[in-house]
Amino acid sequence: MTDVTGASVDVLHTLFRSDQGGHEQVVLCQDRASGLKAVIAIHSTALGPALGGTRFHPYATEAAAVADALNLARGMSYKNALAGLGHGGGKAVIIGDPETLKSEELLLAYGRFVESLGGRYVTACDVGTYVADMDVVARETRWATGRSPENGGAGDSSVLTAYGVFQGMRASAQHLWGSPSLSGRLVGVAGVGKVGHHLVNHLIQDGAKVVVTDVREESVRRIQAKYPQVTAVADTATLIRIEGLDIYAPCALGGALGDDTVPVLTAKVVCGAANNQLAHPGVEKDLSDRSVLYAPDYVVNAGGVIQVADELHGFDFDRCKAQAARIYDTTLEIFARANEEGVPPAVAADRIAEQRMAEARRP
Repeated sequence: MTDVTGASVDVLHTLFRSDQGGHEQVVLCQDRASGLKAVIAIHSTALGPALGGTRFHPYATEAAAVADALNLARGMSYKNALAGLGHGGGKAVIIGDPETLKSEELLLAYGRFVESLGGRYVTACDVGTYVADMDVVARETRWATGRSPENGGAGDSSVLTAYGVFQGMRASAQHLWGSPSLSGRLVGVAGVGKVGHHLVNHLIQDGAKVVVTDVREESVRRIQAKYPQVTAVADTATLIRIEGLDIYAPCALGGALGDDTVPVLTAKVVCGAANNQLAHPGVEKDLSDRSVLYAPDYVVNAGGVIQVADELHGFDFDRCKAQAARIYDTTLEIFARANEEGVPPAVAADRIAEQRMAEARRP
């Protein structure tokens, strides 16, 4: 069913429903000359201008694109709040196959739409967009981050994303085993691409035993060439069933934790870089019921957004790394509150983020 505009009624219901919606603004953008069709969703500006990346993806329907933008924008509000940033949450999606549709003309048109919001939304890279793309977008707007160092940006944010996940793992180890050291712990990393291979480096340096898997064989070969002691398995289904696995780190696609994976997990901790790891509501309770400690993904993978936010103030790597290091303390705070309130860590994290946004709205 659609309304008079042709938009899905379900999407509009999500937009205005208080528990999953509450978005401040949604902008539909179209430039016929370049083929641009985009959605910019601003969930909250309570803590400051909305910040979140631009996803370029061939969505099955336009309604699916709007729904994804809404969900991602809401997630960014929570991520930015718990990262201690002076930013609210926003996200944009460009509809289409980036391999065939992306062009300079399209990216410039998109930049003009971002600029038209007057700083209410700050964009960055996401799936399907890269540093070089943000350099083009930035030619039309000052509100583009994730640019190359040559163009005043910080470049690839995967280094600090991996560092933040590592801090989340250290906090998990401290909470569960009484020490932040990962020495001797067996850690399984699913996905050793941009973020995952940096994470493996931190783990090896800390003395962990590491097993990896990736759909790209060349990514596994690169890891094993650098670290011959790292072992590899065929797929994630094998990885999560390894006996004696201490920590599982999903670092690839979302939805890694669901009805088919949680029951067979051997790990005692889940802490990884992938976004939206919980396949559906209720998975956080399933993990808790199995005594699996879950470090909420949007908390531990915030190193990248910390980096791009810093570009607006003149990028300083050491300043960003120090802020990303505080992910350790934030993760411990979440675990403590979860214990006090008798809820899963994902619920505790949401409550802390919501509290911070509510306090910022007070006059």
